[in-house]
Amino acid sequence: MRLMCKIATGTYSVAFVTICILGGCSNEASQRTESPRTVAVPQTASSQNGKTQTGEELFRQFCSNCHPDGGNVSDPNRSLHGSVLKANYITKPDDIVKIMRKPMSRMIRFDPGTISDKDARTIAQYVLDTFR
Repeated sequence: MRLMCKIATGTYSVAFVTICILGGCSNEASQRTESPRTVAVPQTASSQNGKTQTGEELFRQFCSNCHPDGGNVSDPNRSLHGSVLKANYITKPDDIVKIMRKPMSRMIRFDPGTISDKDARTIAQYVLDTFR
């Protein structure tokens, strides 16, 4: 009986870790809406504490768990580094915002209710300026 409990617990642990990795890396992943790849947060990022957040703050809040130092934990070939972005014809903030809104891979979709257009562009510009 103890062996079955240990096996079941181990299986659940593996399943939980797998779901966390494949389901998304954002801290807000537990606050999902009806779409499995959409993250819902109570307020748009700029409205928190009544102040506008910088690109670095927004990136840390929404992106850094999956993209530490501009990398990519689920697909190292899709980092945010300039050479990789350029190779994929991602050269303008709007290119990054399009990916945030309609990701092509395992990335979580960030709709305008989660990250406003202004904040999405702020994050995109930060990425282009920081990870050249």
